[in-house]
Order: sequence, then structure tokens, then C-alpha cells
Amino acid sequence: MIEVTKLNGSTVLVNSDLIESVAETPDTVISLVTGKKIIVKESRQEVKNLVVLYKKEISATGLPWLNKE
Repeated sequence: MIEVTKLNGSTVLVNSDLIESVAETPDTVISLVTGKKIIVKESRQEVKNLVVLYKKEISATGLPWLNKE
């Protein structure tokens, strides 16, 4: 999940796997596959960078709850 800031200043976690598109109109609008839209303070590029960092983190650490010893 990535953490983004809504226009009212509150933060929200978004499941990056549910992001369908991100557009700047001029506000940044994250559209989810569920049809929900979230307007955030971060730029389109910042949202992209957050998703890339999250995916890299998951790749590096794996899914610890699946590792049974």
C-alpha cells in the first residue's frame, strides 16, 4: 500500500494493485478499478514513484507471512 495525502490534509493508504490510472487535471486524481476516485496533493510522478518504491520493497522482502519455518 502507498500513503497519499488528500486535499483536506488527511492521509490515506491506497492499495497500489487497485490503481487503474493517475491523472493531473490539474489536481491529481487516482482512479481505482472499483470506480472510486481519490483526489490527492501528490503529483502524478510522486504517486508513480511511491508505487515503484512499494513494489521494490515487496520484491526485496517478499511476503513474510507466507514464509513458514
